[in-house]
Amino acid sequence: MTALKAFLHDNLQGDPRHPHASSTLPISILAKMGILHYYLPLSAPSSYKEVNDLASARAYANRDIITISPSAMGCKYDDNIQMFYKEHMHEDEEIRYIFEGSGYFDVRDEEDRWVRIQVGSGDLLILPAGIYHRFMVDEGDQYVKAMRLFKNHPKLTALYRGEETEKSEVRKVYLAARALGICG
Repeated sequence: MTALKAFLHDNLQGDPRHPHASSTLPISILAKMGILHYYLPLSAPSSYKEVNDLASARAYANRDIITISPSAMGCKYDDNIQMFYKEHMHEDEEIRYIFEGSGYFDVRDEEDRWVRIQVGSGDLLILPAGIYHRFMVDEGDQYVKAMRLFKNHPKLTALYRGEETEKSEVRKVYLAARALGICG
């Protein structure tokens, strides 16, 4: 069964690897923000085919594997985790298929509140271009191994929130689509 859960972030100071859950939200709220979720358990023989079919249908041409952990990243772990957790958006969709471990994607809702999405093994999440978000491993093993899918060559440039990103075309398109209910 999926580990995916959504809840409002409590916005309290403290270790971002902790749950920071205030109220639980229905998973259906994610679709209203343009976020797509698929549960594809790694133990199911069809999961790899489903990932390939999804990649083909959405024109994802490239992929790689990322391992986020102190042992995998060594002395760069703390810097990378801080970078992943700084609020940003991308010009392309962000697609993550979680193989192992668990963590949190925080996304901004229409009221600019943080919605925390807990992901684990088998969860495939697609964040639309232009949505503000951040990521953090959870407090357990501080470990996530995931497949990243890309439309073209890996485009990992984070556009940090500010006046320029608010005025960017990709942000305007996302906000208009969300307002019309046609995200995803």
